[in-house]
Amino acid sequence: MSELKDRLRQDLTTSIKERDSLRASTLRMVLSAVSRAETAGTEAKELTDDEVQRVITSESKKRREAAEAYDSGNRPELAQKERDEAVILAEYLPAQLSVDEVRALVSDAITEAGVADEGMRGMGKVMGLLKPRTEGRVDGAALAAEVRTQLGA
Repeated sequence: MSELKDRLRQDLTTSIKERDSLRASTLRMVLSAVSRAETAGTEAKELTDDEVQRVITSESKKRREAAEAYDSGNRPELAQKERDEAVILAEYLPAQLSVDEVRALVSDAITEAGVADEGMRGMGKVMGLLKPRTEGRVDGAALAAEVRTQLGA
């Protein structure tokens, strides 16, 4: 069993004992998503820590998007609940990169790929270099936006 999945289960047990209903429901939801990912496809498999982390990242993104939807629907109490769940999920993810760190990584990748003069045609090469380096540490849309900005789109 992956260490991250084991940690999620232990934290779920602790939160149930402490009667922390928000944390318990959030961890149940994540463990359920992990179980679905394990049984998806043609045969069941045990997820690695990286795969569990991707599931948590996906669930965290869903929480952010739901919070935005609730905000636009004038439902601040539900938006806050989604944000609180996202905070709990963030505890299980690596630290997010700052805007300055993303800017520097993109600049280095553009130089490394040698596409500074190609404009948007070089975006695929740059994103190909950046994706594995930033996996789980920055939102893909924010990364793509910074690449577009630096390539002059």
